[in-house]
Amino acid sequence: MADVIVLIFHRPPAEGEPELVRLLADVRGELAARHAELFRQVGAFEVTIESEWHEGLTFGEVLATLAPARGGLIVLSGGAVPLLNRRDAARLVATAAASDRVAFTNNRYSSDVCAVANASVLRALPPLPSDNALPRWLEERAGYSISELGARERLGLDIDTPLDIALAALSTAAPAWLRRAAREAQLSVPRLDQLRELAANPHREMLVFGRAGAATLRWLERSVRCRVRFLAEERGLRSSSPLAIGGADGIPATQKLPRATLGLLLDESGPERLSEIISGLADGAVLDSRVLLAHRLGADEQGWPAPADRFASDLHLSNEIGDPWLKSLTESAAASKLPILLGGHSLVGPGIPLLLRR
Repeated sequence: MADVIVLIFHRPPAEGEPELVRLLADVRGELAARHAELFRQVGAFEVTIESEWHEGLTFGEVLATLAPARGGLIVLSGGAVPLLNRRDAARLVATAAASDRVAFTNNRYSSDVCAVANASVLRALPPLPSDNALPRWLEERAGYSISELGARERLGLDIDTPLDIALAALSTAAPAWLRRAAREAQLSVPRLDQLRELAANPHREMLVFGRAGAATLRWLERSVRCRVRFLAEERGLRSSSPLAIGGADGIPATQKLPRATLGLLLDESGPERLSEIISGLADGAVLDSRVLLAHRLGADEQGWPAPADRFASDLHLSNEIGDPWLKSLTESAAASKLPILLGGHSLVGPGIPLLLRR
């Protein structure tokens, strides 16, 4: 079996960064350290926490320079798969140690952790914008066979925002240290009790909007009593890079600008009328606000409001938001009589069962 290297990307908090940004970085740093120890225990040859920030380079460019000349590689970010267990880690190591052109991931269409056998192929990686598209490039451009870990509800969860810490802490599989971190930081999910009451009421309706997929819809159909209005929009926002997906003739596909139906309504009415729009559709909502930002400002997060603004929005902390549009949107959600929750992909995907399970 080939030696396996584990590469964990983690950006430490910079001096002077806002409190929510530092909090997230600290929790992700603790998670990275614990993942490193777990992979050592199950047989990884070498584990590196890559904390140097490669300014101006894409994920693909950085990984191409760090990929080993021989052996296998497991790559993940510091906030990925907080509910990963020992068995999961061992399966990732075994795949990376294989001799075939195989890879193992938690989600082939939006990867957060990926084990790659014969990882020298990654030295030819194009400048992919993020790790999400890595399995698609391996399968469609490098001829790899891709398998999934399964347990997508558990392993699809990422810690990308402070709200995700609160969501992960709701899981019965959450480690004690993570629950403690959420408790000590006084992180909680806004309007949680109201959303759960709504989900249990067959006379009411909930809107779920954003990068949610069929698995989330199936769970909702089986597990909640309320009616569900389900708008799956911009799935693959970060993973559908033209560099990873070949066309029928092998030429990279083009990528359309993000568009969303709820975004079009907000374009017409303004963000301050979010609650009014939701009231015409449902009795409460769980919204992927990153899709709304992509609709308004494009898919590149560099053009979005600052991370601290987005994190504060998720927690309904309107007074801490500097961006006028996002501040108005959040004020409308926070002041609404209807429970309206804002967040990212984890919220409307693997976070839904944690959010609504009583």
